[in-house]
Amino acid sequence: MVCFTHGTPVYRTDDIRRIESLAAARIGPPGLMERAGRFAAELARELAGNGTRIAILAGPGNNGGDAFVVARLLKQSWFGVDVLFTGDEHKLSADAAAALDAWRGAGGTLTESLHAQGRYGLVVDGLFGIGLQRELTGRYAELVEWMNAHDSPVLALDVPSGLESDTGRVLGACVRASHTITFIGLKPGLLTLEGAEHCGEIRVADLGIDAAQLVPPAGHATGAELLRAALPPRRLNTHKGDYGSVGIVGGAAGMVGAAFLCARAALKLGAGRVYVGLAAADAPALDVLQPELMVRRAEAIFELDHLSALAVGPGLGTLAEAEALLERALHTALSLVLDADALNLVAAHPRLRTTLAQRASATLLTPHPAEAARLLGTSTADVQRDRVAAALKLVQTFRSAVVLKGAGSVCAWPDGRWAINTSGNPGMATAGMGDVLTGMLAALLSQGVEPGLALEAGVYVHGAAADALVVEGRGPIGMTAGEVIDAARGMINRAEAASDVRSAGATHS
Repeated sequence: MVCFTHGTPVYRTDDIRRIESLAAARIGPPGLMERAGRFAAELARELAGNGTRIAILAGPGNNGGDAFVVARLLKQSWFGVDVLFTGDEHKLSADAAAALDAWRGAGGTLTESLHAQGRYGLVVDGLFGIGLQRELTGRYAELVEWMNAHDSPVLALDVPSGLESDTGRVLGACVRASHTITFIGLKPGLLTLEGAEHCGEIRVADLGIDAAQLVPPAGHATGAELLRAALPPRRLNTHKGDYGSVGIVGGAAGMVGAAFLCARAALKLGAGRVYVGLAAADAPALDVLQPELMVRRAEAIFELDHLSALAVGPGLGTLAEAEALLERALHTALSLVLDADALNLVAAHPRLRTTLAQRASATLLTPHPAEAARLLGTSTADVQRDRVAAALKLVQTFRSAVVLKGAGSVCAWPDGRWAINTSGNPGMATAGMGDVLTGMLAALLSQGVEPGLALEAGVYVHGAAADALVVEGRGPIGMTAGEVIDAARGMINRAEAASDVRSAGATHS
């Protein structure tokens, strides 16, 4: 669960350090550590409730200094507080040492050990913050295990200890917090890879500084506001031609369903017309569940002169015929979405790689980590090691907008911007979900949505629709890609209606 809005800045560690340095030189008292402690103590009071004893673990760096401030303020609010300090006070920074002195000045003491589970109503994790690079072992791993064994709330300061803030990787052991209060701005590791498993509810404390003014963010988080921005209410006097025509190329033998799922998603997210070009020799002439779709041979899609967007890859296969179809698609001037086997073909054929990188029209790439690894000539593990960096490398290599799918999907654009998606759940780990996303993106492009916005909004609504199904009890277990299509259609229409503009009326075909 996240407590922030669309566009909330996301910063890597180097940028956070720059912001801290610039802010420290400009703001008056209290300093950043005292401010962080005040915000965290306020949340801790909410979580703990009256009469609760609180355990605070303070580490050897500035995260430990934040913890000392929290401890002092909670003690002054009449909470019982036990503080375990794991560092050497002679090696603390000046700010952290001052925070420790202030804790002692308020009558606080340090303990050598903490009580067993059940004694504390709240545990505050102040062991390690951003910038941690080494794995947690030995005593630190034991303390993480102690925190994770508690049924009471666990509040992490800045990031859960053991989580790499730039990437979301777990470094040996990691606190599973019920709440995380992060300072100045969001960090990528809170939102992607393993981050969501360990952060619980995330709140951002800006510490009273305008971080974006000091260091303009390259990254941001997505949110529901995207839906209204992407598709404004429709005019009364419209017809199907106003909403574009999508072409789908895919559906080799045994994989026709992938193309149909993609096409149904494009139709139900608002494309005026959808043509399905199937590569299978024995392909059906009709989608009996969605007869509005116009089915063709794959080659015939390129004979249509009124298409506004083209999606290539769902169920396409990797044979020579598929390669030829993809090459034709790359040479069109249409906005293009590439997924699945289209990406595998690009990875396998240098000529296609070059053609893709030279395209002048908008291109959206939608790889999962294994496909991204093939495109970059590396391993899936390397891609997952730093998902933001991998997405940006794909953008630079292919001069296309990219979504690197997975937990906390990363969208990236050729101008260097990137975003981390905040919607979605494990129920999406099932066949056909990628095909549905491809169709959604093609639908948004066909309706004239700017390509960068189409990518971000499509990825968000894809995940948000899956989240809605979970709320309704239709997931995560057993959720299907087809169900996500209908849920997404409902979300888009509710967002449009909420804009308080007339959105219904007579239309004609």
